[in-house]
Amino acid sequence: MNNQSFMIFSGTKSKYLAEKIAADLNQPLGNLVITYFADGEFSVSYEESIRGRDVFLVQSTFPNSDNLMELLLMIDAAKRASAHSINAVVPYFGWARQDRKDKPRVSIGAKLVADLLSVAGIDRLLTMDLHADQEQGFFDVPVDHLYASTVMLPYVKSLNLPNLCIATPDVGGSKRASTYAKFLDCPMVLCNKSRKKANEVAGMQIIGDVKGMDVVLVDDIVDTAGTITKAADLMMENGARSVRALASHCIMSGPADERVQASALEEMVFTDSIPYKGHCPKVKQITVSGMFAETIRRVMDNESISSQYLI
Repeated sequence: MNNQSFMIFSGTKSKYLAEKIAADLNQPLGNLVITYFADGEFSVSYEESIRGRDVFLVQSTFPNSDNLMELLLMIDAAKRASAHSINAVVPYFGWARQDRKDKPRVSIGAKLVADLLSVAGIDRLLTMDLHADQEQGFFDVPVDHLYASTVMLPYVKSLNLPNLCIATPDVGGSKRASTYAKFLDCPMVLCNKSRKKANEVAGMQIIGDVKGMDVVLVDDIVDTAGTITKAADLMMENGARSVRALASHCIMSGPADERVQASALEEMVFTDSIPYKGHCPKVKQITVSGMFAETIRRVMDNESISSQYLI
């Protein structure tokens, strides 16, 4: 791989991760400046030539929407600066939960954001753990969809839990949990939940036996932590020996910190796709910089990416 042929740039809120990715590739982070106007509007400018270069733009699109707008302006500026290719590195793809019409007269936010990125001018998307795998079909450019399991599974194995059991806090995550359970050769249980409305769980039941088990709950997103903590408490009430949780994306909004701290969870483990700004001692983050760095290297060397997946 020729380090002179590509460049890495970062938006404001993902710079912590972009710096680690660049370091893993022995590459300096490119010089990009975001200038703010008094009314909150901002502009993006590359302070070095990117003509004919393959650029990788690192920016998760978590709330607020300024992060998405920054990425769109970065893409547009790169296109107008004659970059050879524009690769959006979006560890957390925001609006992904809006992937279908689940009731009349609602938007499909994930498709809209995909269209915005495509129209802005990306040639490729690198992302991780989309809320639904089929969202890759929203794009007309190549999508390299990575999985947090690449870093999470070694962590679970390192715990050496004697009676390991994989669980999912809702049936929608059963495919992910089943994949973990098969790889780790352990049993799996499900939680069936009903909601009154978004971010509010009405009821939950366990499908399976957790008595005496060391339960690891697996999810993709933890927002207000209502579901994951309710599931953890229910596991302990049903005789579990211990409960911990893994999730790809650390949104952790509103009362999430307090809920996790007050729950039966021994720890709540995330990747660093989103920066964690809270102060809950139970929260731990595992970096995915190496995984994204290796993917960028393979993209540049035209090598297979799927071969680096554990599952």
